[in-house]
Amino acid sequence: MKVVEHADRGPLDKRELAELVAADIPAGSYVNLGIGQPTTVADFLPIGGGVTLHTENGMLGMGRAATGDEIDPDLINAGKIPVVETPGTAYFHHADSFAMMRGGHLDVCVLGAFQVSERGDLANWHTGEPDAIPAVGGAMDLAIGAKDVYVMMSLFTRGGESKLVPACTYPLTGVGCVSRVFTDYAVFNIAPDGVQLVATYGISADSLRSRVPVEFSVD
Repeated sequence: MKVVEHADRGPLDKRELAELVAADIPAGSYVNLGIGQPTTVADFLPIGGGVTLHTENGMLGMGRAATGDEIDPDLINAGKIPVVETPGTAYFHHADSFAMMRGGHLDVCVLGAFQVSERGDLANWHTGEPDAIPAVGGAMDLAIGAKDVYVMMSLFTRGGESKLVPACTYPLTGVGCVSRVFTDYAVFNIAPDGVQLVATYGISADSLRSRVPVEFSVD
């Protein structure tokens, strides 16, 4: 599949990126959305659209973020954001929720990241800085338990450095677990035979090669 370059669109903002991720989740999937930006993906998954959302705190059938009179303080996702129910929503102990994650029952999880390596290694819980607060949560369980791990992140740091790297320099969350990386400038597949560029947004493939220190194919 040849790369699709969107020269007239991009870089994507956070809502556009969430919509892009949501559109890529196969119908019929059981999905966990990580805390932070990944939770916004729920807002673009139509209720009854065939995707069932799971949370670590014990909810299966979570919907989008709740607003106004919909807000029930007892109905929250793992990031403590009020959410709506979908028909057939089930509740259970968080230990059972983690057993679902660790047992390979999730088709997809969507996580944020500080870095992703060209081999699919994930670093998203600690930068290693002395004043940084570690926050692994359930990310390790999701990274090894989900059949596909989607990462949703900005491609570059504030200093302009690529977060897609030859090897992670931050502490790892999981090894060889990431299958697809969604960023504001590009989407990448990570397969056993290497990194493949799928699409670009507001940047050309050639420009990406000069800024991303990872070899990637374009077809």
